[in-house]
Amino acid sequence: MIRKIKGLAFAGLCVLTLGAQAQTAATGAYPQRPIRMIAAQSAGSSLDTILRIFAAKMSDLLGQQIVIDNRGGAGGTIGVELAARSPADGYTLLAGASSSMIVSSYTYKTLPFDTLKDFAPISLFANVEAVFVVNPTLPVKSVSEFLTLVKAQPGKLNMGSAGIGSSSHLAGLLFVGITGISTTHVPYKGGGPMTTAVVGNEAQWAISPAAALVGQIRAGRLRAIAISSKQRSPILPELPTIAEAGVPGYDYASWNGVLAPAGTPRAIISRVHGVMHKVASMAEVKEQFATQGLAPTASASPEEFAKLIRDDYSTIGKVVKAAGIKPE
Repeated sequence: MIRKIKGLAFAGLCVLTLGAQAQTAATGAYPQRPIRMIAAQSAGSSLDTILRIFAAKMSDLLGQQIVIDNRGGAGGTIGVELAARSPADGYTLLAGASSSMIVSSYTYKTLPFDTLKDFAPISLFANVEAVFVVNPTLPVKSVSEFLTLVKAQPGKLNMGSAGIGSSSHLAGLLFVGITGISTTHVPYKGGGPMTTAVVGNEAQWAISPAAALVGQIRAGRLRAIAISSKQRSPILPELPTIAEAGVPGYDYASWNGVLAPAGTPRAIISRVHGVMHKVASMAEVKEQFATQGLAPTASASPEEFAKLIRDDYSTIGKVVKAAGIKPE
């Protein structure tokens, strides 16, 4: 009997040891092989471009390659769904945007994922500020001058956007809703065509992500008059925020961030968050982001990023409802 008890004790010890080794392999020594990063936008998009800058440095610090897997289509929801259904082992992560992870909840009747339940937020890597731009032939150089002009010509100026439900659409609608101006919305098939339209004076104004506009602003083909977010942009520090420029309460910015499938071990979440925080402070990364009209950032904690996502659900929901956008 004594031998039997000892045998059972030994077997139990082996199980515990193997379990501890497995846990160490899964978390403490993470990562032990390349990491797949699903980018919920097509190759060459703004998210893809800055993600590759960020992911290259993450790979260096993690000691394993991060392989970018572009899964665009359906407003980014195809890539988000794929990530939601992936194993929660830290070897599949998602680079998502607020448009695909939050706006889609209001513009699609059904979605095969729930952003709040199916993901563990890790960190932002970019706040995508929007810039208020006008065609240079418009005789305005400030938000107040723009409001005076548009109120004198109700319904005559066209607001360009990258499409129904896009961040430029919602940013513009928020401005219209707060100021009460009358303007004509002209949706285009993406940020590129929208930018071309404002440059060509087919549309006279837009509030759109900086990355799509900085080149045209610097070339003088667009005139920037304000920034959409709460704080001034480090990339265009001379521009006031829309709120500073006379529209109190205005605040709109989209974001790009990294998330893991729900259930991913906390040790892995913390490891990736710590690495992202270091990358965001690198001078080389800041310089490369600046060429895209952006500044790298990182959430203070995964919980802070999770709160941002929850808060955005409420804010964006109000804008969509006010705009009368119906899910399709």
